[in-house]
Amino acid sequence: MNWPLEAFLSFFAAGAFGIIFNIPRKTLISCGLVGMSGWLFYRGYFLAFDDPIQATFIGAFIVAIVAHILAKIFKMPMIIFSVAGIIPLVPGSRAYNAMRNIVENDYAEAVDFAVQALMISGAIAMGLVFAEVLMQLYFKYQARRTQKKMGFTQE
Repeated sequence: MNWPLEAFLSFFAAGAFGIIFNIPRKTLISCGLVGMSGWLFYRGYFLAFDDPIQATFIGAFIVAIVAHILAKIFKMPMIIFSVAGIIPLVPGSRAYNAMRNIVENDYAEAVDFAVQALMISGAIAMGLVFAEVLMQLYFKYQARRTQKKMGFTQE
């Protein structure tokens, strides 16, 4: 696949799931951009290092950071942007292949696909949590800096 096509498809997928999740209309394009940015960072990392789990962590981290930024801009909950934006990273094909191989009695292959799907799902969760922690630390630092400027320090 090529980069522009992947960018368009990830944008479209995130936006379409935004419609399914009934997010506000004015945030649809932003949700698409969140999904596209996460996917492009995922692909870039995957092509450079050939590790889908680490690449998924990076993609989910980017999704959460961009979702936080957009949540501040639009003054809306961050979940509006992150849920639709994370959709392109979900390991649906691996989970499907795990179930298909169980039905076909190929348990060794099924376990391999299931472990991959589980590890990628864990990487998505970790990426979202790490970004959340980082953003909370940043907001706390920013609040303290603002208080010091205004002379409201507590020591």
